[in-house]
Amino acid sequence: MPDPSTAPPTLSQRLKRLFAPLLVALAAAGKWILLGLKFGLPFIKMGGSMIVALVIYSMAFGWQFALGFILLLFIHEMGHVIAARYVGLKVSLPLFIPFMGAVIMLREMPRNAWIESIIGIGGPLLGSLGALAASSCYFFTGNQLFLALGYTGLFLNLFNLVPIVPLDGGRIVSAISPWLWVLGLAILVPYLIYRAIQGSLLNGAVSFIIILIVLTSLPRVLALFRRRTPAQLRYFECTPSQRIIMALLYFSLIATLYLGMGFIKNLMPRGSF
Repeated sequence: MPDPSTAPPTLSQRLKRLFAPLLVALAAAGKWILLGLKFGLPFIKMGGSMIVALVIYSMAFGWQFALGFILLLFIHEMGHVIAARYVGLKVSLPLFIPFMGAVIMLREMPRNAWIESIIGIGGPLLGSLGALAASSCYFFTGNQLFLALGYTGLFLNLFNLVPIVPLDGGRIVSAISPWLWVLGLAILVPYLIYRAIQGSLLNGAVSFIIILIVLTSLPRVLALFRRRTPAQLRYFECTPSQRIIMALLYFSLIATLYLGMGFIKNLMPRGSF
């Protein structure tokens, strides 16, 4: 009787031996591809949106200004990313939206107003440093492009400090007093009325963006005038030292940006801004 151990392998056994290493290699490759997509996709999304924004801004303002402007937006948004990770929250990398700036997405909500304010002020703090660095390049190069970039960066960071959600200022003042959101409306609504009187309310991206900001802010502002739940009350609880620290950072940053814009404006030829 023949020994089964010495019998020649069947066709199926031969195929298994032939393709088994290939299947193992494909499984390993698939695993690495999935890992690469998991960690690389956010960078691909950010890079793709950055390129699209660069092309569109270049057509409007020239590639040099567009490149500098996008870098300033990136620095601002990375300030939020760093601050969010400092307080232990997961966030996405920045996505660039032409004529709307850039955004990051929180993958979990802040536990209280203090954490929200830290994330909110991270962007203007780092963004303001980036704008000041850009403008300081003028003194080494004599190129007024850096003044234009610095002035624009300071202005955008200052505008972002208007105390109204979804702007950074609205998130910052939530740790000082959410009633400052009413002040934010008092700033933006008259500006919209002024634009309407000038006949430019429906012209340009600026008016459209401000209208969106006002409409988005209304639910949280109106909620101030309704009875709050215990959870809502706890959310806005901050220690006196936290309120003082955030108020000092917020108002000193506003003053610094305003003075910086005035300084840069005096360096530019008359009529530049």
